[in-house]
Amino acid sequence: MAGHRAAAHLFTVALALGVLASIPAAVQSIGVCYGVIGDGLPSASDVVQLYRSKGITGMRIYFPDSNALRALSGSGINLVIDTGNDQLRNLAASTSNAAAWVKANIQAYQGLTIRYITVGNEVSGSDRQFILPAMKNVNAALSAVGLSGIKVSTAVQSGVTQGFPPSQGTFSNSDGSHMPPIAQYLASTGAPLLANIYPYFAYKGTPSIDIKYALFTAPGTVVHDDGSGKDYQNLFDALVDTMYSALESAGGGRVPIVVSESGWPSAGDAAATTGNARTYNQNLINHVGNGTPKRPGRIETYIFAMFNENRKTGLETERHFGLFNPDKSPAYSINF
Repeated sequence: MAGHRAAAHLFTVALALGVLASIPAAVQSIGVCYGVIGDGLPSASDVVQLYRSKGITGMRIYFPDSNALRALSGSGINLVIDTGNDQLRNLAASTSNAAAWVKANIQAYQGLTIRYITVGNEVSGSDRQFILPAMKNVNAALSAVGLSGIKVSTAVQSGVTQGFPPSQGTFSNSDGSHMPPIAQYLASTGAPLLANIYPYFAYKGTPSIDIKYALFTAPGTVVHDDGSGKDYQNLFDALVDTMYSALESAGGGRVPIVVSESGWPSAGDAAATTGNARTYNQNLINHVGNGTPKRPGRIETYIFAMFNENRKTGLETERHFGLFNPDKSPAYSINF
């Protein structure tokens, strides 16, 4: 979720100007991101126990956390492991570097159910040039040791796209110019694109967006897409389908999307209340089994985040995305 707040949502002005105006998800649709930038957080084994007690079947971690990886052994929890952005240059430099990373961080741990390795999270600036070669090297390293079933991708934010309505989505000429070759590579490997989707930041960046559209509580159609004939009742679907259209425009029409982060803060801003956070996240859980107007069907989705993390930098809201407090008490009630 790092650093994309301003640029990520410039294109959402169009989403607001366009009109301005369910079936529960299967449990396996929902995972939760596990961050550790906070004081007094539970031990990794207690965290895994909390996931299992709540029926949360997926976890994303932001680096190969040895404590978490050991605790997850035999748990059956589906896992997304980030390499960390600090590893991009190293992994892009050679297949031997990637092989060493795989040996140390994947092969060294047994009993894990790893779905994806995320090579870079919301990478910015000149480091974007390292994403694709790093992905290729990690893929080669996994294949060499018989682990080709683990899919390799990267995580992006909405600012890599542009265009309105959703059917007109493309990758941005500035922040998304690196994406077409990545989309085509993902199409060739069968891996999904991981996308961090935040209606909260789109809403904050575009005052003309009605908060009901962002919270899944609009009573009817807010945006009609003349290009596709689809109707949009919530901003989440519009953001995801804009990303799907961008993939199609870049030659990656077969690439599925996994929502690798989505959430709403419970404090730190007028719109960041426990009520709004509960409403958004509960509606998200209830919604993702349905898919979007463009792509009906289950959307694998990871809520950000498991815990409030008091040592995160940036705006105050960054420290209040958790479903739980560090003592494992709920930040607010929610049903998975």
